[in-house]
Amino acid sequence: MSGLTLAALALEAAVGYPDRLHRRLPHPVVHVGAALSALERRWNRPERGESAKKIAGAATLFLVAGGAALAGAVAAHALGHGPLGASALALLATTGLAQRSLYDHVAAVRRALASGDLDAGREAVGRIVGRDVARLDAGDVAAAALESLAESFNDGVVAPAFWLTVGGLPGLFAYKAVNTADSMIGHKEPRWRSFGWASARADDLMNLAPSRLAGALIALAGGGWRVMLRDAGKHASPNAGWPEAAMAGALGLRLGGPASYDGAPVDRPQFGDGRRPQAHDLGRGLNLYVRACGLLWLLAAGAAWRWP
Repeated sequence: MSGLTLAALALEAAVGYPDRLHRRLPHPVVHVGAALSALERRWNRPERGESAKKIAGAATLFLVAGGAALAGAVAAHALGHGPLGASALALLATTGLAQRSLYDHVAAVRRALASGDLDAGREAVGRIVGRDVARLDAGDVAAAALESLAESFNDGVVAPAFWLTVGGLPGLFAYKAVNTADSMIGHKEPRWRSFGWASARADDLMNLAPSRLAGALIALAGGGWRVMLRDAGKHASPNAGWPEAAMAGALGLRLGGPASYDGAPVDRPQFGDGRRPQAHDLGRGLNLYVRACGLLWLLAAGAAWRWP
């Protein structure tokens, strides 16, 4: 499946998922999210005990991720293995990748800050982060964008490519369903703590290898090994710290630190020893991201040659 991964990476980088297409044919993740929301409303009832909520949450994850994997298997079987079928399969696989869209979102933050429009920068970064952005200064906006770039390099690029290589289209679709479930219901707030437990643990498990690969690719592209190995374990997540610490080390910056979410302050760990980011560091971060993506392409090409 490594040849499929390389083809999908190249296609997605070239075309992404155009807004015009999204308006006519919503991205598959939208349908996954709709299914999760419907099941959560139906099964995550306040009167249920915590054990019952855990079971219901696990059943929700099984249905959604299993359904996504089944859809991938049916599509792969229907498309076959001929040249046209392989091309269609690669095109379908691009829906699980986010190389181009991630670059475009961070580049939009960079353009806004470069023009001196802080409000536009806050609005642009608010599309890719969950923290409160209304009071962020330009440096805080740049830091938020770089942190999202690092973490999403794993969630939106490396991990999907990994599971596409390992499990084909069913593996890719299952990963995207689990990752979406974690982002929607895998929270520690009382409403989701038990119901989303299975989703959070499954996402942790499926990202164990990819997150470390993502960190290694960033470090290979720009250095930062020492900081990555030292600071990755500071993150509350077993995975998110690897690419974020690598980004901090490669750019010689300090990422992380206190932030506000839904009006509540959160004391997050810090990664790196350098200064806080400034607006011009977004260009450096994007260049590093492109190099890391290039290394991922080379890895996929090598795998395609070794295991055709």
